[in-house]
Amino acid sequence: MNFPERFSKLPAYAFPRLRALLDPHPAGGEVLHMSLGEPKHTFPSFVNDILIENIKGFNKYPSNDGTPELLASISKWLNRRYGIIVNEENEIITLNGTREGLFNAQIALSPETKYGKKTKVLIPNPFYQVYAVGAVTVGAEPVFVPAYKENNFMPDYAGLPKDTLEQTSILFLCSPTNPQGAIASYEYWVELIQLAERHDIKIFADECYSEIYRDAAPIGALQVAREIGADPERVVVFHSLSKRSNLPGLRSGFAASGPKNIAAMKQLRNYSGAPNPTPLQAVATAVWSDEEHVIKNRLLYQEKFRVADKIFASARGYNPPQAGFFLWLPVANGEAATLKLWKETGVQVLPGAYLSRDVNSENPGKKYIRVAMVAPLKDTKRGMQTIRESLFKI
Repeated sequence: MNFPERFSKLPAYAFPRLRALLDPHPAGGEVLHMSLGEPKHTFPSFVNDILIENIKGFNKYPSNDGTPELLASISKWLNRRYGIIVNEENEIITLNGTREGLFNAQIALSPETKYGKKTKVLIPNPFYQVYAVGAVTVGAEPVFVPAYKENNFMPDYAGLPKDTLEQTSILFLCSPTNPQGAIASYEYWVELIQLAERHDIKIFADECYSEIYRDAAPIGALQVAREIGADPERVVVFHSLSKRSNLPGLRSGFAASGPKNIAAMKQLRNYSGAPNPTPLQAVATAVWSDEEHVIKNRLLYQEKFRVADKIFASARGYNPPQAGFFLWLPVANGEAATLKLWKETGVQVLPGAYLSRDVNSENPGKKYIRVAMVAPLKDTKRGMQTIRESLFKI
């Protein structure tokens, strides 16, 4: 029996690799999972009532594009958050979680060729793994661009050869970044959008961590694109309720862009999409309309930032995250450090190399571990203190 080869060269996914690394060894203490970025803070209390009120909606097929109420709620949120007006009818599509959107948007928007040649997709390294599998699916060549500390953990796309940029159809940027917690500056966004304009590249801006930050709210890609008068189809932004509202199980997000991009995404959704169930769309409508719970959630993470800064203040190479909920900690070898930590303490983290790809025999995540600060403060503090004592002894 024949099977497709397009996915044959994909490495094992991060978490199966982690299980293969750790499962043969017993935990060296009380188990504490800090590897998976699954929010554990409380979601809004009104979710229960709204779900019950709309429970009969499960006996109907849901709206593919999003209910009018949900689209209006998202449009109003974009206006409150970024000061931009986004047409709810033709510039927004709801998603069954942003992973689905990030994948399917490549199918809908990546051309088969560019100037008669195979297209390329630019991906920051390390990265959210769905970026790469989407590129492979559409037959594009993924190009992994390292995001080093020296460049604020942002990929230097402008430094790529001209012929690479000319063959590129899509580039990804996650801001705030996963896993480093860095924020793209206004100047970086302007330069990136202008670069994309010169080489006719679509920017896929993954902004799922935009509401978890220390001080000033991160600027948005669509906001900058509007300000500088870029092509309305140049940028596609992706947002989610998973991190913002502690609802990863709701599987609800959206994409916003120009009318042509959204029309193409809707067309694909008509044939192959899996829309969010109607009762869950009702929940999402209310959640996007409420900011009180978001502020409370942010305060909890800000306290974790302060605790992390104190615990790792003297740890060599510590990079205080500016946003998101991960620590990106430098170690001699991420895989060895992860195994040592598990065997000696029972604390589970993720080797940075599992989020990155080897390029020219270099892996920008090899000497890092990713630590998720998603557990309650008491557990998160215990985990960070254990990591400090085990891996960063003075």
